[in-house]
Amino acid sequence: MRPKELPKSEQPCGSAQIRKRDNMKSFESLFVELKEKAARRAPDSGTVRLLELGRHTIGKKIIEEAGEVWMAAEYEGGEKTAEEISQLLYHIQVMMLACDLDLEDVYRHL
Repeated sequence: MRPKELPKSEQPCGSAQIRKRDNMKSFESLFVELKEKAARRAPDSGTVRLLELGRHTIGKKIIEEAGEVWMAAEYEGGEKTAEEISQLLYHIQVMMLACDLDLEDVYRHL
């Protein structure tokens, strides 16, 4: 007898096959990249635009992305949840830059 397949909303988040990509970034490498973009103040950079809009706007994006992580985890499976978490981590790092924090400042509290 074949086991019954669970609806997407009841599948564990890690049930989707998430494959490693060659161009995968780490938390640390992303932070270095964003810090460099911020220092260059490139006018076409979304990161620079967010930094110019300030902490309030960045904070609203963090709240939005956190909600999307939750909804993806509840209803969309592992691949979409991972994507939403990556967007949340990006916005958290932008907030770190806006607050003049380095990775070590955060790591001290882990």
